[in-house]
Amino acid sequence: MSSFFKVAKIKQTFEGPEINDIPSVMNREFSKTEISGTIEPGEKIAITAGSRGIANIALIIKELAANLKEAGAEPFIVPAMGSHGGATAEGQVKVLNSLGITEDYCGAPIRSSMETVNIGETKDGLSVYMDKLAYEADGVIVMGRIKPHTDFKAPIESGICKMASIGLGKHDQALALHTLGIRGIRDVMPEAARIIFDSGKVKFGVGIVENAYDHTAIIEAIPVEEIHDRESELLEKARSLMPSLPVDQCDVLFVDEIGKNFSGTGMDTNIIGRIRIRGVDEPAKPEINYIVVGDVSAPSHGNTLGIGLADLTTERLLNKVNYQAMNENVITSTFLSRAAVPIVLKNDHDAIKAALRGNWGVPSRDTRFIRIPNTLEISTVYVSESIYEEVKDLPTVEVLEEPRDLIFDGEGNLV
Repeated sequence: MSSFFKVAKIKQTFEGPEINDIPSVMNREFSKTEISGTIEPGEKIAITAGSRGIANIALIIKELAANLKEAGAEPFIVPAMGSHGGATAEGQVKVLNSLGITEDYCGAPIRSSMETVNIGETKDGLSVYMDKLAYEADGVIVMGRIKPHTDFKAPIESGICKMASIGLGKHDQALALHTLGIRGIRDVMPEAARIIFDSGKVKFGVGIVENAYDHTAIIEAIPVEEIHDRESELLEKARSLMPSLPVDQCDVLFVDEIGKNFSGTGMDTNIIGRIRIRGVDEPAKPEINYIVVGDVSAPSHGNTLGIGLADLTTERLLNKVNYQAMNENVITSTFLSRAAVPIVLKNDHDAIKAALRGNWGVPSRDTRFIRIPNTLEISTVYVSESIYEEVKDLPTVEVLEEPRDLIFDGEGNLV
């Protein structure tokens, strides 16, 4: 089996803060007068939990639930994830459990339902929905990771506002907003969130920002009336902490796994430089000729949304596709091309070979190749010799292994 070219293993160093004592930070944030003062003894409080693979999310929810119980409240957890989990109550609980968010660990019951309540309309007449269980509680705490969105650029992207609207609004809100295409999630979503916040049902928000290593960098409890402004500020902080590939141009990017636990789009479009939404400009960088995806993560339960961002994939991934989960997700979003299955090859070896065949005029040994485990964890990566020579002496790069042949197992897949 041909080895094509040699690869070196390198580690990138990114700057950024990190929280090492989450319980202390949660205690500090909850103790702020404008936060703790919103909770009354005996109140039943819903805590939102989304479908993303957020660092320490189970621990953060656990500590928040403990703070609420200490204040005399009765917390419970509600899945807030639009159409994910197959758009079923049971499926959404399974998604939470796969992220470590369980009743036993968090010390709070999980109550899941797809039923919603219509609580108002936007100025254009779009209905705004809220999870019925959360609406009937005495209050809701909306928790979300604030980060650049994978579909657009705006003052409000992915964060508390998105969790309040598309998350708490369940499948009904996801359908309503996505029916408007990119305008729905970029322009109308923040307005829908404001109606949720103005309903008097939300106690406060909890914003989470991660550093380039996807470790918790910031946790902040935010008074409900300040969420829009503060989220916009934290978004810029999150953008400044984003990691990136070691170079802006490569011929072949090999991604070991896509998955909903890595990005809502399976692969983070900010990392791979591809959006593929009609009417949205593609990023100028990075510039990647071919993307090969080897597999889908176990926590995705076969939802391979994002495979349409790749050019080639394997039979290994295709055999794991849960079409119901993927199709429900992509049809809800209306960004149909992201679920289009690319060229399918027998294994990693054949997929890489096909990509090299399409890499016109470039000898295999000169291929600019990068291999990453997924788009969430890109500090430790493999690079071909052509890129290795370019980056090995950078102060932000540590060489872990000198160049060697690619190694495939007996099935033709990378090890």
